[in-house]
Amino acid sequence: MKTKKPTQSAKQAAVRYLSRRDHAEQELQQKLLARGFEQEEVDEAVALCQDYNWLDDARFAERLLNNGIAKGWGLLRIRQEMAHKGIHEEVVSHLFEDDEFDWFEHAREIAQRKYGDSPMDTDKEKARRLRFMQSKGFDFEQVKYALDVDDDEY
Repeated sequence: MKTKKPTQSAKQAAVRYLSRRDHAEQELQQKLLARGFEQEEVDEAVALCQDYNWLDDARFAERLLNNGIAKGWGLLRIRQEMAHKGIHEEVVSHLFEDDEFDWFEHAREIAQRKYGDSPMDTDKEKARRLRFMQSKGFDFEQVKYALDVDDDEY
């Protein structure tokens, strides 16, 4: 199926997308290509947006990090979201290079918010809480810390 030729330029479409919200470079390229623009037009539009600092993967990654923390996600889930949005691994690594955020305490806060002081008295309940915390993107060590369980309990 052939896509019909867009009525506006790739540059106009790119600016319109970026006026709504930040995008990763790869994400913006995919949207423009899906709209029927040629690769050369897309490359020019992306370059223009980068020149004017309207498109910045590092800034976008930082926003995703802050939004992920606000949503109660762990580091693994946030990194997965960044990869899904097409942020280069180099940008992601640089963002987390000097990361001083306490992911263990964050996990504990999320567990406390979800479960409060309710007892975790059955194996079924422990497994349910473990699955929930892992689905939020916390690694096993962070989950054990958050739920206050020992290695010999699993």
